[in-house]
Amino acid sequence: MAEHQVNYTQNNGLPIVLSSVDKLLNWSRSNSLWGVTYGLACCAIEMMATGGSRFDLDRFGSIFRASPRQSDLMIISGTVTKKHAEFVRRLYDQMPEPKWVISMGSCANTGGMFNTYATVQGVDRIIPVDIYLPGCAPRPETLQYAIMVLQQKIRRQKALPHLKPKRLI
Repeated sequence: MAEHQVNYTQNNGLPIVLSSVDKLLNWSRSNSLWGVTYGLACCAIEMMATGGSRFDLDRFGSIFRASPRQSDLMIISGTVTKKHAEFVRRLYDQMPEPKWVISMGSCANTGGMFNTYATVQGVDRIIPVDIYLPGCAPRPETLQYAIMVLQQKIRRQKALPHLKPKRLI
């Protein structure tokens, strides 16, 4: 059996980076999603259950934080009224980049059954939403699946879109 030798060093003897920086950054971002919770109605109970010991959201690297300045994921769960819209936008603006949003439940997605003058008919009219969870109220397994889908989405995107690769030679 022939042995193949692979040279993992460049001309100057330093090791070659085998993984791209994008993959490394996206892997670390996707496995450490810290969510600021904005529970407004019944869906907040399901969101809290997802963070509990039975469903154990921590194993996906997702931890709930109370401060938007420490979070990169916002989970809007419940009916957003027009009075709350200003606060939702303010919390979103306080989050550092990159940031993602999950709209949880029919009320957050489309206003639900509350088609009134005081209800925002979808949180996507205030902030950009990455994932919509249907249902009234979505089960904790649905939120877990949404976080796994968001992790896959983060791993596929460009980590540093504002930087262009430079020519080395």
